[in-house]
Amino acid sequence: MKNSNVESLLNGLLGAEKTARLFATLNIPALLDEWEEGVVTRAELAQAMNMALFEDLLERSPNGRSYTNDAIAQGGSVYFDHGALRTVRWPHCGALPPGEAAFTRILLPLGFKLNGRYPLDKLGMTGRAYAHEDAPDEIAQFFVSELHPERFSAEFQQAVTNVLHTSRDPLTPLVCSQLAELARDGHLPLETAHELLPVIVGAFARQHDAPSIDDYETLLRESAEMAWISTEGNAFNHATDRVSDVFKLSDDEKAKGRPMKPEVERSRSGRVFQTAYRADIVLRELRQHDGSKVTREVPGSFYEFITRKRIFNQATRQWETDLRFDAGNATGIFKMTANAAHGADAAATALAGK
Repeated sequence: MKNSNVESLLNGLLGAEKTARLFATLNIPALLDEWEEGVVTRAELAQAMNMALFEDLLERSPNGRSYTNDAIAQGGSVYFDHGALRTVRWPHCGALPPGEAAFTRILLPLGFKLNGRYPLDKLGMTGRAYAHEDAPDEIAQFFVSELHPERFSAEFQQAVTNVLHTSRDPLTPLVCSQLAELARDGHLPLETAHELLPVIVGAFARQHDAPSIDDYETLLRESAEMAWISTEGNAFNHATDRVSDVFKLSDDEKAKGRPMKPEVERSRSGRVFQTAYRADIVLRELRQHDGSKVTREVPGSFYEFITRKRIFNQATRQWETDLRFDAGNATGIFKMTANAAHGADAAATALAGK
């Protein structure tokens, strides 16, 4: 049985057809088997937001859509493990709060809490995981990374400022008050949740103007991740299906000719294993010197796969899924957009030379 509050929220945002498809595709937390008509809990709103963001990722990742369609056609489903987004911890972000603060103000009222910090020093970034307090194993986590421009050159820092200073804040004072009410009470009237959902989903997008070609190329020379942020903003970088055997899945997808990562990443704990498709290439507009715009191929988002082993918790005397991440794994996964960035750059250069 579908949770009618979540269904109502998604029907209002996405329409009945997409909502039905999402319910048929994604795992639904057991916590949501019961509900109160007209009163939306933070877990219900978090699940609705996650499902909408998953659909948005598939709209931007044809490879992810193909995989998901195949899984459903074969009678399977997707266990949405986590979504990832990138932010920039920089004081010149226009009206947008710097770094992950732009999103913790959404995630914390929805019931997510910090579940680990991961230094990504090779990338000049820091990652943090947020798990839902009410159903940490079943409501998809968020892996939120912050890029630190101060670790790069002065030229790079200026390009970051040039790109981000036009950022707009999607959260209005009304939305902030609704999130404060949710944080205080843990629930909202259904009508209020209907107003809030499209705004918080819309926050996971690019809030700044199209970057200039010069700034894009300056960023790309030092950080493929920041170049990605300049065109894609805070959209989901990837969404992840939790599978029982990521090694077998990797072999199967390679056999289909899918653009898989060559090797599976293995955590130092030996309990978390990850792989992914290479990023889908998308067309984005960049600004030229005269103010006109040119369309260029750049890396977009991608689809990831993860296997998590179970561990025995001595304190609770129960078996639990290892929900942690690994800095080495994350660094390897992030290369899915770095490789695509240089591939798209090379393609653009080749086309320009013809």
